[in-house]
Amino acid sequence: MSSQPAVYILASKRNGTLYVGVTSDLVKRAWEHRNNIVEGFTKRYGVHNLVWYELHGSMESAIQREKRLKDWKRKWKVHLIERMNSDWEDLYYAII
Repeated sequence: MSSQPAVYILASKRNGTLYVGVTSDLVKRAWEHRNNIVEGFTKRYGVHNLVWYELHGSMESAIQREKRLKDWKRKWKVHLIERMNSDWEDLYYAII
């Protein structure tokens, strides 16, 4: 799982605050968010649960997808999460 480009969504809780990000190492980045290593939005608002992710073949495609998702309405992001993870479970433990 690590060292593969990915787009991900973190949530503070079910239907809570959402954060869309991109990384080349999902396990490492999710761990950084969970442990408040990353300064900024996720630390400030307690957004730590990995609720959705999508793997990509290149960073370029992952970055393009992240930009598109950031432009999406919240309702669309919630629908995307619920198609993969209807219970809003924290997927971190499934990827480590």
